Amino acid sequence: MQAKAPLRKTKQREVILEELNKVKTHPTADEIYDMVRRSLPNISLGTVYRNLEVLSEAGLIRKLDLAGTQKRFDGDTREHYHVRCNRCGRVDDVPGEPIPAIERAIGRMSDYVIESHRLEFTGYCPECQKEMSQMDGNSKARPKGRPRGELESVD
Repeated sequence: MQAKAPLRKTKQREVILEELNKVKTHPTADEIYDMVRRSLPNISLGTVYRNLEVLSEAGLIRKLDLAGTQKRFDGDTREHYHVRCNRCGRVDDVPGEPIPAIERAIGRMSDYVIESHRLEFTGYCPECQKEMSQMDGNSKARPKGRPRGELESVD
């Protein structure tokens, strides 16, 4: 088996990495293209897409395949979870560390040897909560379920 050749450093890859590492917004390829064009005005969208794939395969960035959205990219390659807004599509990192006990538990409950997991949380970002509460006249929008921290009353 032949070892993979080291990834060739190009100006395009360098700028894409720099721009992606400047933000915490998990941008789409189109958003990265707009960011990179400030430094490299002649770069094509196809070049950005190809380089994002190469950088992702090399483990220098993470490609996020989140449910119901375009692919997004993350300059933080550590294992971590994400939360996605159901209304606007915003994606943020969830603070804290991944929970390895999940992998062990699923491994025990299934016939699979679990190597890793991805966990995505969904909800409503602070900006959408604010907009929704202004439309509804509520102080905090809680579209599904009970308000946070409140128990259901039993009469």
